[in-house]
Amino acid sequence: KKQAEKAVHQKKEQSKTKCRKARRRHINLVAEFNRRQRKNIWLETHIWHAKRFHMVKKWGYCLGNSPTEKSYRACYRAMTKHCLLQDLSYYCCLELAGKENELLKQLGRICSIDTGLTFQEACYLSGRFEGSLNLYRADRYPEDMLGPVTFIWRPRDGSEHRQLWIWVHPALKQDILRELKAIFQCSEPEEICITEPVTTSVQEEKQMDVVMSPGKKRKKEDKEGEKVVPVKKIIGDGTRDPFQSYSLISQTTGIAISDRSMEILRYRLIGPLSHSVLTETLKAASVQTV
Repeated sequence: KKQAEKAVHQKKEQSKTKCRKARRRHINLVAEFNRRQRKNIWLETHIWHAKRFHMVKKWGYCLGNSPTEKSYRACYRAMTKHCLLQDLSYYCCLELAGKENELLKQLGRICSIDTGLTFQEACYLSGRFEGSLNLYRADRYPEDMLGPVTFIWRPRDGSEHRQLWIWVHPALKQDILRELKAIFQCSEPEEICITEPVTTSVQEEKQMDVVMSPGKKRKKEDKEGEKVVPVKKIIGDGTRDPFQSYSLISQTTGIAISDRSMEILRYRLIGPLSHSVLTETLKAASVQTV
């Protein structure tokens, strides 16, 4: 009797799940891909890492922590003789745009020349090199350190308007963004661009009607009767609302702060063949002047 009840119970549970053929359909794979990002954001290399690494959930992301097989020798060989690539796209990118003098004046309040090179060094201002330093609360050095950051200037184009990209660890982003907002006196713009919310698989099932016809496969259609074209969606980043484009602007200084997290990807190449890999992968674009 117990075995019979157990068999009936298992049969009911199995009836709720789809067969493997149904799960492997393209539209169901994409719906599952979008559904699994509701809690933890995936990097664009997640599919590759998930098959080869033990994944951990940190700072709102799902990241590869350690390889599933003993590949330490292969990684060491790649770093010493070939090229090793790391995905650092989970680092948050903050973009500052405005007049160069105003940017340097206010940024000087949250760093100090006593710790090393700062934003105003000539080698960094040219945009040829990436710099790194420690940020502090405004006028509080050597107390109240916020944390380390890396930055790079956009090369000069002959105008006073400059762009600066600051790369911040996701655990430090909110504190540093709050301090930048304070020193530049930025406030949220009146119009905020809100993108279309990402629908989960349950919501997609409700919005789509399943059309059954004898002798043909099922095809999902939307309310207007058009065929559904599933699209993979990368949802924002793990530190802000994924449905809003975060942008701040100052009415007094004219400085604009934009959150470019997950919009600008970041990779680290290690090894003697890194330069050759970049030259073979990237092609210079032709500059067209109007």
